[in-house]
Amino acid sequence: MDKKIEKKKISTVKIVGYLMLAGILLIALYNFFGQDSGSTTTVDRQRLIISEVAEGVFQEFVDVSGTVQPVRTTYLDAVEGGVVQNVFAQSGEMVEAGDTIVVLTNSSLQLSVLQQEAGIYDQINNVRNSRLNLEQNHLNLQKELTDSRTRLELANSSYQRDSVLFAKELISSREFEESELEFKFQNSRFELNYESFRRDSVQMAQQLTQLNQSEERMWRSLDGVQQILDNLIVTAPISGQLSTMELDPGLSIQQGERIGQIDQLDGFKVRAGIDEFYLARVAVGQSGSFDFAGDSYSVVVERVYPVIQDGQFQVDFQFLGEMPQSLRRGQSVRVRLELGDSGTALLLPRGAFFQQTGGNWVFAVDETGNRAVKQAVRLGRSNRDYYEVIEGLEPGQRVVTSSYDVYQQSDLLIFQE
Repeated sequence: MDKKIEKKKISTVKIVGYLMLAGILLIALYNFFGQDSGSTTTVDRQRLIISEVAEGVFQEFVDVSGTVQPVRTTYLDAVEGGVVQNVFAQSGEMVEAGDTIVVLTNSSLQLSVLQQEAGIYDQINNVRNSRLNLEQNHLNLQKELTDSRTRLELANSSYQRDSVLFAKELISSREFEESELEFKFQNSRFELNYESFRRDSVQMAQQLTQLNQSEERMWRSLDGVQQILDNLIVTAPISGQLSTMELDPGLSIQQGERIGQIDQLDGFKVRAGIDEFYLARVAVGQSGSFDFAGDSYSVVVERVYPVIQDGQFQVDFQFLGEMPQSLRRGQSVRVRLELGDSGTALLLPRGAFFQQTGGNWVFAVDETGNRAVKQAVRLGRSNRDYYEVIEGLEPGQRVVTSSYDVYQQSDLLIFQE
């Protein structure tokens, strides 16, 4: 008896298994023949920025913001405090050197000056009296010396005459001895007066020199005291444009307070603040440039202020050659400061990709030009236009330099026209 053979049915589990196996095989074949791995993203080519790697001259520089200032500024400070009495020049006016700008008044200062003047005059009079006393004493000593010299000459004549008479026995020995003693006495007296006069002459010369020097110092002190009142008159030290605070009669000004400045407008400089990170790399003589009104102008570092404030240090730039005619005080310019010597390097144009990769990898376009593969690189220095490529890229390669924000987790970009 024949037995009926039933046809076996393929179970659903087996079908699913076969499909999964087929999918795995397809993925393996794709990876093998496509030579790519990782996630893939299809992107619109028109929305990408693709740049070419090329060799060129690399110049490292930093962009700094600067302010135009006059080449020379002189500040006006109140040497002495007081109350504004008269104002002769207003802010914005042109002044000449020596012009009076403002006059202050200070009653207590004026009284103090008068007292100091009176004291100095008293000291000068005391010096003059001391000099007069020295001279008078010297004259008295000179008078005594003259008198003793005369008496010595008379005693000498009498002694010589009595010596002759005594030898002829015309006078007694007592008279001769008296004459001899008188001569010796007058001689000793003259020698004492002469020595006293000599010493006094030497001392008087020294004392007169000291008194004269003291008097000269007192006269200079008097001039200085009298000039204190002159400090209440503020004048322009140089010619230029006056920039002041609002000065009105009756306004009180403290000693040392800045009341304005004078700008010499025959030239300008640019003062810029630079991040403290670059302090060791900025020196006098380094070049820079900036664009103004469609033209480029060159500047050079004239002075570096090493004091760091709020994370920055200040630098003064001097113009090289022509200076913009329409440049005005207080304008802001963007200076491109060169930080080192230029040299040949492999260059990659700057782009937004660096924000996501930090310069560690890029999407490099392959030979077909239809896709870009994630590739490790190492970038070095940078300027406003380029990154320096240290390794990972070759000249002629093309790199996606636009932002990777949407597909930074991808390994392969497929371009779609």
